Amino acid sequence: MRRALIAEENRFLLERQRQFHRAADAIVDAWMTFPEVRAIAVIGSVAKPLWKEVPRFREFRRRGIELWHECRDLDLAVWLDSQDRLGELRRSRDLALKRAYEAGTGISLVGHQVDAFLFEAGTDRYLGRLCAFNQCPKGKPECRVPGCGAVPFNKKVPDFEPDADLLATVRSAMLYERGSGRLRSALDLPVVEDDRKPAPRRGASRRRDDIDGLHEEPSGQSRIVSGKNDVRREG
Repeated sequence: MRRALIAEENRFLLERQRQFHRAADAIVDAWMTFPEVRAIAVIGSVAKPLWKEVPRFREFRRRGIELWHECRDLDLAVWLDSQDRLGELRRSRDLALKRAYEAGTGISLVGHQVDAFLFEAGTDRYLGRLCAFNQCPKGKPECRVPGCGAVPFNKKVPDFEPDADLLATVRSAMLYERGSGRLRSALDLPVVEDDRKPAPRRGASRRRDDIDGLHEEPSGQSRIVSGKNDVRREG
């Protein structure tokens, strides 16, 4: 397999994480205007430096070639004093992503790619997920899960219990706290930075004969960097 193709795929995966960071900032800017929102943090793989693993992509998996971990959605932890306006939070999220896309910020996410885990402020008790549907109930199979929609737009996931370490790293990835305001930008979270110069973005021009090789070649050096400038803005 050509070295350039591996490097291009790795650059795409790193940039995908940065796109999720920009989306997190847009959503936090919208949600911090809600008085019932006590705090917001990034969790999951978007919150930390990526790691190498054999991916799901067939052309790389069958050769055992490792790439940076693929961030497939944006996980946020949201602490709430009240769940009375979850529908408004959903609409605010979708509008923030739409406006960011139209402004040319490089964000091309939609609401269902954001998974908001809801917690009770003061206790960290898990409450559920913010539903992505535009009405509650929507009449979908997911809506038939016991307890789903008992609080409008609070989604219940069958058999899900949050891992004990789900919130283990939230202090370093907390973006907003009521009373302190905006703590940092998601773009200040630690990331892996590829040292190689950017290549053309992947797209329809990729040829299948680019992956006809039988061995992996080195894909370049990378390093971990973190943001140095915290942003504080009162909500």
